Formats: sequence, structure tokens, C-alpha cells
Amino acid sequence: MLYREALNKALDEMMEKDETVVILGEDVGFYGGNYRVTEGLYAKYGEKRAIDTPIAENSIVGNAIGMAIGGLRPVAEIMTVNFILIAMDQIVNQMAKLRYMSGGKIELPMVVRTPQGVSKQLAAQHSQSLERFFTSTPGLITMVASDATAAYYGLKYAIELDDPVIFLEHELLYPMKMEIQERKDFNPFKADVVKEGKDITVVSYLKMLHDTLQAVPVVEKELGVSIEVINLHSLNPLDMETVSKSVKKTGRFVIVTEEPKTGSFAAEVVSKVTEELFYQLDAPPLRICGEDVPTPYNRKLELLSIPTPDKIAKQIIYWGKENGI
Repeated sequence: MLYREALNKALDEMMEKDETVVILGEDVGFYGGNYRVTEGLYAKYGEKRAIDTPIAENSIVGNAIGMAIGGLRPVAEIMTVNFILIAMDQIVNQMAKLRYMSGGKIELPMVVRTPQGVSKQLAAQHSQSLERFFTSTPGLITMVASDATAAYYGLKYAIELDDPVIFLEHELLYPMKMEIQERKDFNPFKADVVKEGKDITVVSYLKMLHDTLQAVPVVEKELGVSIEVINLHSLNPLDMETVSKSVKKTGRFVIVTEEPKTGSFAAEVVSKVTEELFYQLDAPPLRICGEDVPTPYNRKLELLSIPTPDKIAKQIIYWGKENGI
């Protein structure tokens, strides 16, 4: 099924199973969502459970927080992560902190879903990747859905949690057709080794995972190596156990993300790897990220500002040769 259909299936099944699950956001109801993720849910569950809201992100998240405190399990959709900045006061000062500040008396079983990343010529204000903001906020769980399996099982898992979750998707994944694996024991806090290898560990997520998997055969052929690829389902908490096991085997670490390089989530992962696995490393870790520029509108410049399969391959090959691989 399509990636967006996997998300829809998860929402539908959770709303059918639990009447306290409600969805809210801009055009999520009657219209069926700007990316068709909530299509059909308004007709099936009515306007009290598939709630169309005004264009007011701070209010969307604030209302979801109130719903969660009152006993519901809201899933709030922010149309794109670029608009979530308006709601950061609610997310950082309320959503992330209320359970802790109440000594556990207040539970916040809520999810904020939102797509991010560079789509195609949407310019700087609509092409951002902001995971670094969420992963650096104590009290928030940050999940990512790189494929239909993680979209379906991961979203269901997030909705059932009693803690607040930021659930990140990618705009370019919505129309992609993918196979859903049977994963009833799916645990988003456990990363998947999607390709085994013995010489280089490469970690990625969301669209960059797919671009990385396209680049890997080129690198393996050029360098004569075997690459292990890890797909993260959760950024915070981060499954360092799986990453560490792989790096101890390969001795080399690469992470590929779409976000700007400076201050990135990728930098945090590299820090953890360096701190915990310094003596297992045979080469300095490599970060492949977006450029430190506002995303250009021009398509050629846009592609220059982010990793692509060709650029990922070239950077790993150059790094490999520089480090004697």
C-alpha cells in the first residue's frame, strides 16, 4: 500500500478500537487531509472525532494537550513541520513538561504528527527538517516513520503510549508504494538493520534512508566493501545498543540526514558514537547532511542543498579513500 495509506490504516484501526482516540488539525476532517492521510475518517467517525480546526497551530496543540489531560487520546496533525514553530511554546513548555511537573499525576497520551523535509520547490519556509528541536527537548518522545511498516505499527504504538510523542513523516514518502511487513511485536525504540555488512555502518531515517540504500551498491562496488545500514524508528530515545553493536563490528560510522549540518541531530549521534566507541573506531565518523543554507526555490540549487543518492555515494567514497578503506 501507499505510505499514506499505512498511516490512515493505523488511525482507522485505533479509532475503531478506542473511542477516546480523536484526530484534529487543519482539513483533517471533511477534506480528508492535505496529504489524504485522514481520508474517510470523518465520514466513518463524525465531526466530533475527526475535528477540523482553524489555521492556528498553537491552538491545535494546546487543545490536544487539554484533551489528553481530560482523558482522550488526541492525534494532532500539523500540516507541515514548518508550521509547528508557531506551536513550540505549547510543545516545549506544556506538552513536554506537564507530566514531570505534576509528579506523574497528569498523563499526556497524545501524538503530534507532521511531515517534514524538502519536497519539490516549496522554498525555504516549507522545506525544513526540525528534528533537532524535538530531540533536544526533555520529556518528548520523537519517532520517525521511514517506511509503511514503521508508519503503520509505529503510529499505533505512539497512540497507545501515555507520554507525548512527536511523530515525524516525510512529504515525499506519502505517495510511495511499500510493502508492510508482519511485525506485531514492532518496537519503535529498537532500530532495524535493513542491510547487513562488515566494513562500514551507515545510519539514516525518513527519505534519506531510501536515498542511502540507492547509494550503497555504488559505494560497495567502488571501495570493495560491505556496508551495514541501520534504519532508526526513534530519535529520542535513540537505540544506541544496535548502533554500538554494528560499529564494534565495522569500526566505521556514517550518518545521513537531510537537516542542515550545524547543530544537527546527526551531530548528537556522532558525539555519542565518539564518546562511547572511540577505541573501536578505525576512522573518524562521517556526517552527511544538508547544507547550512535556507533551502533554495530553484530546483537545481535545491538539489545542491540536500543529500542525494549520488552525493551520498561520492562523499562516502571520498571519505573511505581518505581513510584507507
